[in-house]
This record gives sequence, structure tokens and C-alpha cells, in this order.
Amino acid sequence: MDFLSELRWRGMLQDVTPGLEDYLKTEKVTAYIGFDPTAPSLTIGNYVQIMLLTLLQKYGHKPIVLLGGATGRIGDPSGKDKERQLKSYEELDSNLNFQKEQFKKLIDFNDVENPAMFINNLDFYKDLNILEFLRVAGKTLTVNYMLSKDSVQNRLENGLSFTEFSYQLLQAYDFQCLYNDYGCKLQMGGSDQWGNITSGTEFIRRNIGGKAYALTTPLLTKADGTKFGKSAEGNIWLDSKLTSPYRFYQFWINAADADIPTFVRYFTFFDQDTILKREKDLDIREQKLLLAEELTVRIHGKDAYQAVLKVTDLLFNKPSDNQIDLSETELEMIANEIPTFDISSEAINKNLTINDLLTTESQILSSKGEVRRAIQNNALKLNKEKITSGEDLISLHQLIRDKYIILENGKKNKYLFRFN
Repeated sequence: MDFLSELRWRGMLQDVTPGLEDYLKTEKVTAYIGFDPTAPSLTIGNYVQIMLLTLLQKYGHKPIVLLGGATGRIGDPSGKDKERQLKSYEELDSNLNFQKEQFKKLIDFNDVENPAMFINNLDFYKDLNILEFLRVAGKTLTVNYMLSKDSVQNRLENGLSFTEFSYQLLQAYDFQCLYNDYGCKLQMGGSDQWGNITSGTEFIRRNIGGKAYALTTPLLTKADGTKFGKSAEGNIWLDSKLTSPYRFYQFWINAADADIPTFVRYFTFFDQDTILKREKDLDIREQKLLLAEELTVRIHGKDAYQAVLKVTDLLFNKPSDNQIDLSETELEMIANEIPTFDISSEAINKNLTINDLLTTESQILSSKGEVRRAIQNNALKLNKEKITSGEDLISLHQLIRDKYIILENGKKNKYLFRFN
């Protein structure tokens, strides 16, 4: 199997320019995808393109990660219905450096034969003044040609600044620089980038008489038609500080059943026979668990995955002998998922009772009478132990990791108390 055949069976091939398939039969290609540092972290949406670079490398081709140190300062109009807010240079540089470290964990930059490369397109422009750029690039593509692109057409009614209009020309010039300096003949991206990418192939043809190619993947949407990569809380980030490993794991577990075959093809490295066999032999819940495990381990590591399982056990009340044997990291993961109350540790020295904890400190229950009735119904547990009296004192030895208490009111209502 070759690179394009792999993309086809995975459903990851949208458009290719003529001649690419024949070219790949006889040549190894250097290809790139651009990533603008307009966000503080890569997202799971970016991971579609990271998979594309990884599969390219699998078949012996050379991937380039083009960091948009320059284009990120402009703003790509593709897929947007209004003008972007420009980021400060300091913020863009910080984002770029952080994303660079993320890429290092996800793409092989040490492959013996075809190591991936980082290139920052700011290097193409930092010594180029506006007059030089207009001479070497501005006359190559006509305004009529640039206006014909969907990314521009879709914005004309609402308005498009010259800044964002020029993005297409910058991306085309990027391609030419990579073509000249690194022998890069293929640009890849999402289908919303088709106009920008083919502007690059045309730019290279007109400007230097070269032959370059374009390839895009379909824009990944969920079965309900909504954009992939977002949850009710917003973006699913690849940074654990922005999206916890637990929420990352739950994103895949809670995915619609109809989306799982697509997600498995896009985001796992299993071959076609293995995937088809799994779909035949395993129910959809088992397929989700395997997908969530593979991606959580790949993005966050084995330790984070094991922590996720422990947190999941506790939150969903699965029986376990070591449910409260949790690290501080795992307890803080829980703090992001259930109501959490911060209390001064001095309160314990002032005869803090169960009644105090549930009423004055948290207002989980409104009165001592409600606490008493909950106890009578065997509803209240503190660190998995049944509470028998609202007048019981909270003691230091009850604190998990010298800091936390987990309280339950019935099977579904869980709360975390954090003593500082």
C-alpha cells in the first residue's frame, strides 16, 4: 500500500492536484503543513493534520512542520466569517515555542532516513521589506485570481481587510521558499485550505516554472453535523493544563456511536484488516474504550491514563479497594470535575463538624435537619465511609494527602473539600 491508498481507505483524502499519484509512484516527496500559532496549544482538530504528516513519514516521505511565525501575525480568513483579532508578537512567539514542544512528542524528528523538520516562515520575511516582497511576489497572482478563491468570496459581503486578503499571497510565497530551499513539492492541509494551497502551486508555476502539488483532507465533522474537536466546554486541547487528561479521555468515551468508525480511521495506526475485525468482533463501547485508551496514552502518557482510570472509578462509583489511594495530581483532576470547596485548615482546629461542612462551609444541605435525614437514609459518606452523626468532628487524619476530603450525598452527588 502507498500513501494515497492509505489515506483513501481511511477516508482522509479530499482533493489532490493532477499528477501527484504518478509522481509518488516513482519519487519520495518532501511535503509540508503550516500551523499558525494563534492559540496557546494545539487542539485535537490540529491532530488530523499531525496524523497526515505521520502517515506521510510512514511511507518514507519527508514531513515539514511550517511554524507560522509570520502568517500568524496576519490572520487566515479561511473558515472565518469575520476579521480575526491580531495577537501580540510576544503572545505569538510564546504560543509558537509551546506548540513546537508539543510537535516533538507527536512527530518523529529523529527518524534515520526522513526526519521531520521545523521551519519558521518568519525566516522568509524578517529581512524582506515591503517593496522587495511586492516585486518578487505581488505581481505573480492577479487580484481576479485571488478573488476567485472561496476563502475570499465567503468574506466579501461581510468585509475583508487587505491584511487578511494578503494571507493567500504569503502562503503561496511560503510554498515557493520551501520549494526552492528544501525541494518541497507538496503542500497538505484541510479542505478549507484548498484555495490557499492551489494558489501556491500556481504561484510556483508562474513565478519559477516549477511543478508543485496539493493535497487536502476532508473537514472532519461529527455525525450531528457539528465541528469536530469541540465539547460543550469548548476546544479539546492537547495541553493537559487546558484540557485535563480525564476530560480528554471522556471526549472519546462520550462520542456518538456513529462517529467511532471515522475517529478510529483518522486517529489510530491500526491497519485496515485489524480495524474491520474490531468493528465486527467488539461492541461499540469496547471500541470507544480502546480508542480513548490509545489516544490518551499517546497524547498524555501511560501515567496520566492510569490516573484517568482511577478518577473514573471514583466518579462513577465502581467498586475498588484503593479508590481513595489517589495522588495529589489525581485529586486535582477530580477538583476540575466535581463541586470543590476551599476551606482554611484552621477550621479543623476549631472543632469543624460534619454539620458545619455541609451547611455553613458549603451549603450542600440547608440545615442540620437535612443532614440528619440524609444520615438516616444512609446517603452521606466521607471518604467512602458512612457518616453516622452530624456532630462528628473532622480530624486531620481523615484528610487525603493531608489536604482533601471527598464527600458523597447519594450515588450521584460528589463533592471535594480542599483544606489550605
